[in-house]
Amino acid sequence: MTLQQQNKIRIKLKAYDHNLLSTSCTNIIDTVNRTKAISIGPIALPTHRRIYCVLRSPHVDKDSREHFELRTHKRIIEIYDPSSHTIDALMKLNLPAGVDIEVKL
Repeated sequence: MTLQQQNKIRIKLKAYDHNLLSTSCTNIIDTVNRTKAISIGPIALPTHRRIYCVLRSPHVDKDSREHFELRTHKRIIEIYDPSSHTIDALMKLNLPAGVDIEVKL
């Protein structure tokens, strides 16, 4: 019994701004659909919240604190049966600054 593996590209996107993330996802999906490959996603992953607690006054009033948070939004897009034309189109794609991209083959 042999299993044949499909060619698959997994693109993982991270950003602090969810609007930039959604526009970059639509750009990637439009590019994949133009090259006639099959795309699944964007799949939303849980948002990672990093919370910082800072004292308002450095010397007194230790009970007075401020909280700041950074939210990291994440999405995954999977592309099945990509052709060389699909890979070239994805490499030439211009995405906005502030979006971190990881590509796994």
